[in-house]
Amino acid sequence: MKMNWLTLALVTVACWGLYGIFLHAGQLGMADKELGRYKAFLFVGVAYFLTAVLAPLAVLLMSKNMNWNMPPKGMWLSLLAGILGAVGAFFVLLAMASGTKSGMNPGIVAVSVMSIIFAGAPIVNAITAIAMHPPKAGLSAIPVPFFLGIILAALGGFLVTKFKPDSAPPAAVAAPAEK
Repeated sequence: MKMNWLTLALVTVACWGLYGIFLHAGQLGMADKELGRYKAFLFVGVAYFLTAVLAPLAVLLMSKNMNWNMPPKGMWLSLLAGILGAVGAFFVLLAMASGTKSGMNPGIVAVSVMSIIFAGAPIVNAITAIAMHPPKAGLSAIPVPFFLGIILAALGGFLVTKFKPDSAPPAAVAAPAEK
């Protein structure tokens, strides 16, 4: 089954769009205000091991044409990408814990943190990609709508964070009845 790049990208949007809210829910579900974020991150690591180590290893082992030649440049860049992803995931947890500790409603924390991340990350990506692979005709050949898109991404992240809806406070847990 072949999917085009847009379909694959939209699956990633759905997964990463749900990632932050479930990560925060997992952190809160650990019921440990001091160490819950580290416990949640541990299970993120387990999930990464299952999906990013065991799954591709199985695919490689089943491939008829597999060779185990892996150039050092590709290995180091891929390792760096993984480290950046893991550090980013860890800082998502830290940001959410910090927001919750400051008294923000957990749902609002997730909306704010993930909106900033998902508006800011494409901007960092676009600027870095252009710096690493500049247009053949030079930077002056970059269309104005490209820069407008960067401005709109920043504005979108700001607006979603600034005008986020209020959510109901978490339900209070009833005290057990005395006998």
